[in-house]
Amino acid sequence: MTGSEVPHSFRLAYVPGVTPSKWVRIWNERLPDVPLTLVAVSPTEAFGVLRAGGADAGFVRLPVDRTDLSAIPLYTETTVVVVPKDHLVAAADEVSTEDLADEIVFHPLDDTLEWEQLPGKPAIERPETTADAIELVAAGVGVLVVPQSLARLHHRKDLTYRPVSDAPASRVALSWPQEETTDLVEEFIGIVRGRTVNSTRGRTPTPPQPKTKRKRPETGAGAGSGGAGSAQRKPGAGGKGGSVRSASGKPGAKNPRGGSGGPKGGKSGKPRRRP
Repeated sequence: MTGSEVPHSFRLAYVPGVTPSKWVRIWNERLPDVPLTLVAVSPTEAFGVLRAGGADAGFVRLPVDRTDLSAIPLYTETTVVVVPKDHLVAAADEVSTEDLADEIVFHPLDDTLEWEQLPGKPAIERPETTADAIELVAAGVGVLVVPQSLARLHHRKDLTYRPVSDAPASRVALSWPQEETTDLVEEFIGIVRGRTVNSTRGRTPTPPQPKTKRKRPETGAGAGSGGAGSAQRKPGAGGKGGSVRSASGKPGAKNPRGGSGGPKGGKSGKPRRRP
């Protein structure tokens, strides 16, 4: 998204049972100028909304027709059976589909599980929605097998649920039209996948900061007397004062070389003859 583009809202569809609040919060922190609008849809109408442009992306339940839609699987839910609290199933930690063989198991029209063979006994009529099936379970007519998030969504004090070990599982995915993979869609994909701000696709990463050079510690040369750095001194330039001084500062032996270290500017130490 370039600076010349005018930000518009991002429309996010979601099916019952999905809680998008975490991703919405991150979106609002990173893109405060682009409002995110939530669009609640049923599992049966979710793909039609995406294809018609009613949402830029959406949380849906697999399977997804990959002909014109892209999808990123996110997580798999536990499948549970919803029963009255005084039902025999409530005494178990987990059940199998065989344990439901004598039960009337509702199969609502908006069911999201892909059954090869439906468990239990079929009801006379299929409930219109999962919410309708929950009401029938509360009335003691039968039981309902659903993803755990839907059992939580339709929670009632008089109902409970238990995991079904061998039931098919429902998988939640992020989906969007293949031909509409916009910059904003890429931004949301990055948020869902847990990318940081600097690693999100389309953003320029922060350049590394230059390293600060450390200062060298000051040596002890010339600081105080008698230190390790003041043990030797440079001989004076110009030939004057050519005697070498020791570390204590007292005069020592003359410079053995006959150069500029002599007492008279470099001449030999022989006395002059008088004329």
